Amino acid sequence: MKKTDAVIIGAGPVGLFAIHQLGLKGLKAIVIDNLDRAGGQCIELYPDKPIYDIPAVPECTGEELTKNLLEQIKPFNTEFIFNERVEEVRQDKDKWIVKTNKNNEFSTPNIIIAGGVGSFEPRKLSLKEIEKFEGKSLFYAVKNKEELKNKKISIFGGGDSALDWALELSNLSKITLIHRRDEFRGAPHTLSEIKKLENEGKISIKTPCQLESVEGNESIKSISVKFDDGKVEKINTDIILSFFGLVMKLGPIADWGLNMDKKTIEVNSQNFETNKKGIFAIGDICNYPGKLKLILSGFHEAALASVDCFKRARPDEKYRFEFTTASKTIQERLGKK
Repeated sequence: MKKTDAVIIGAGPVGLFAIHQLGLKGLKAIVIDNLDRAGGQCIELYPDKPIYDIPAVPECTGEELTKNLLEQIKPFNTEFIFNERVEEVRQDKDKWIVKTNKNNEFSTPNIIIAGGVGSFEPRKLSLKEIEKFEGKSLFYAVKNKEELKNKKISIFGGGDSALDWALELSNLSKITLIHRRDEFRGAPHTLSEIKKLENEGKISIKTPCQLESVEGNESIKSISVKFDDGKVEKINTDIILSFFGLVMKLGPIADWGLNMDKKTIEVNSQNFETNKKGIFAIGDICNYPGKLKLILSGFHEAALASVDCFKRARPDEKYRFEFTTASKTIQERLGKK
C-alpha cells in the first residue's frame, strides 16, 4: 500500500492545478483518473473549442490548457494512474484508504475529488454477447499500439478518435472503419488522409451500418454488420476498437456517505471540505452558495483546499503563507534556483 500526502481523483484542469498548489507546499499527490490521459472534459469533449475565461490567457483550446498545466506541474514529478476508477474509500484512524477497481490501494490524510461531473466511461457496444471479449479482443481505448500489429482490426466510430486510430494503425494492420452514418465528424485533414488510404486499398470503409453479431469463442474471429438497406456483410476480425464517445457517471462516489445534492457534493466555502474530514471536493462536482461552474473558480477552490491538506499532512508544522515571487523554498520546488 502506497502512502502519499493527497490522492486527487480526476486529472482535469482543476485536478492538475491542485497538484501545483499542493506541490508549492511541499506535498506529494497521486492522481487517479478513469480515462487514459490527463485533461478531463477539456480533452475528451472540446479539445479544439476556444476557452476565454482563463486569467491572463485571452484564448486557448482545451488541449492547449491541458498541455500548459502539465508543463506547470513537471517539477513535482507526480504519479498518474490512468484507466482506473476509485471504487472504495474507507477511514483508518486519521487516514483514508483509497482502493481502485484494479485493487491498487493508497493511504492518505487527504482526498481531493476533482471529478468534474463524475467519471467518464466509454459508451459501450450494445450487444450483450460481446462483453466476454472486453480487454481481450474488444477495446474502448488503445494502450499499446504494438500489440495491435499485424491484426485484422474493425474500428467503430465516426469522430476524431476513430479516424485518428484508423490512420495511425493503417501502417501496422488491416483496418476496416465502420460507421452508422455516411458522414464522419473528424478533422478535414484526417478525413482527406483516410479517403486517400481508402483509394489505395489500405483502409476499408463500411457505411452506413451497425454491428449485427460477433463470432468467436475465446477470441473474436469475425463480425457481421448490417447496412441500412438490410444487407448483412461478414468481416474477418481479430480486434474490435470502439470509439462511440463517453458517458458521464457519478459512479461509486455516490456511496461514500458524502452530502449530495443533485449529483454534486456539498462543501463549505472556507476550505471546500465535505462533511467527511479530509475529503475535499473542487471543480464542477462541488456545490456551495454562490457556486459558479467556471474553471477559474475551480482553481481558486484548489488553492484553498490545499492549505487544509497541508495542515492535515503536516500537523506538526505551522503553515506559513508565502508569495512565489519572494520564497526561495517555493522557487527551489519549481526548479528555479
